Amino acid sequence: MAPPVEHEDSCEQEAAEEPKTAKIRDTPEDIKLEAIANTIAFHPSQDILAAGDIDGDIYLFSYSCAEGANKELWSSGHHLKSCRKVLFSGDGQKLFSVSKDKAVHIMDVEAGKLLTRIPKAHKAPINALLLVDENIFATGDDEGMLKVWDVRRGTSFMDLKQHEDFISDITIDQDKRTLLTSSGDGTMGVFNIRRRRFELLSEFQNGDLNSVCIMKRGRKVVCGSGEGKIYIFNWNGFGATSDRFAVQAESVDCIVPITDSILCAASTDGVIRAVSVLPNRVLGSVGQHAGESIEEIARSRDTRFLASCAHDQLVKFWDISSLPDTRVSDYRKINNFDPYNVLLAIATNIPQRLNTAFVLQGHILCFVYFY
Repeated sequence: MAPPVEHEDSCEQEAAEEPKTAKIRDTPEDIKLEAIANTIAFHPSQDILAAGDIDGDIYLFSYSCAEGANKELWSSGHHLKSCRKVLFSGDGQKLFSVSKDKAVHIMDVEAGKLLTRIPKAHKAPINALLLVDENIFATGDDEGMLKVWDVRRGTSFMDLKQHEDFISDITIDQDKRTLLTSSGDGTMGVFNIRRRRFELLSEFQNGDLNSVCIMKRGRKVVCGSGEGKIYIFNWNGFGATSDRFAVQAESVDCIVPITDSILCAASTDGVIRAVSVLPNRVLGSVGQHAGESIEEIARSRDTRFLASCAHDQLVKFWDISSLPDTRVSDYRKINNFDPYNVLLAIATNIPQRLNTAFVLQGHILCFVYFY
């Protein structure tokens, strides 16, 4: 019996017409922008990313690991000058932005429409933004002015100028009471927003403080500096640093906590570094924009991706899913035996009220610790 040639031909034709399955990548593809992005933010519940650029434009993208699946959802040109910061509300329905034009905008995420505009919110260009809750947000400007706003009234209820230079970053504790600012004047500011008052400034550091975050279950405050160092403050010990260390970077411009002990730090040298805090050390490079200064980094809601924007006009995605499982030993490896180095390692890690004797390479080291 002759084979059903026509049937085979039709099968081959159907197979040829079947759509090809999109290649799945480890991370979403880079997003190319028309101008340098100053700021990026992940949506709290969807695979959506917002970006604001130096022309004042704001873009909303959906992202996916499927090749060719990234899509621009909408764009807005309501800001007259460079967009400095974008943040999603906790429910993801609104997008807040601040700009060099001194205005605060609140947009509808789904429709891309401007809901609220606060013109001349500051006398100077606005540089920093923090959403405290669904009704309260804080802004900081280039002259060191901090304002705390109530969305329902559309006015600020707390206006304080304690810094002598720009406010670079703002964060707040879990109780929504103590607000912290980092500044280009080299100090960290402490404000009580419940009592609506200024508390104190830290001692001056060498170089700008470009970023601030809270780690170690609220016991430590970490600041990144323009001289490439990480400064650590004890909670309720804000006046002076408790520790500091260099990360071998030109600067630490943006820091994002990944876990309670690990953060990612971005620098003007284009490198994103994973950094352990207490024990203090650089764990390695997460990624880089080769030779291009990084403006901001952001962590996705599931801690799977880190996104970064830089002067190459690209938004890049990095896989950080393994970072939360990273375990950092309290002890540093000592290749060449040196009694002093061993004692130093022991002194920084020894438990309280412990008397210990060590025998290493024929040397007897006795260390007695009293607390």
